[in-house]
Amino acid sequence: METYLIDDDYLAIYLTEQLLRAEGFSNSICTFQSAKEALAKLVKERETVVPHVVFLDLNMPEMDGWQFLDALAPYEEKLRGNCAIYILTSSLALADLEKSKHYDLVAGLIHKPLDSEEIRAIQSRLEDGPASA
Repeated sequence: METYLIDDDYLAIYLTEQLLRAEGFSNSICTFQSAKEALAKLVKERETVVPHVVFLDLNMPEMDGWQFLDALAPYEEKLRGNCAIYILTSSLALADLEKSKHYDLVAGLIHKPLDSEEIRAIQSRLEDGPASA
């Protein structure tokens, strides 16, 4: 399963990637410290390789997670049912949870750090495909 991990914090990327690998979550994890870089790759490759899951940090410089989600709007129809986005955030703001519900591609909001139990829950939701997440 193709997975994107987008976070500007190198340590968070490293720890999350190691946990995903330890849990056997994905055989292909692409990491990005820039949402712009991830967006460019996703747009360029959307016809051939669409990530099944994207773990997206909200607070990043240059392009934050909300801007990334807004930039996906023109591609939403092609991504819907093929790509589930999980927001990873250290924010406890209820407003973030409410705002995330306005994005059809967002399958959930997870408070950092991601743990094994959450990974297994996501895996079980994805068994029938990202659209069911």
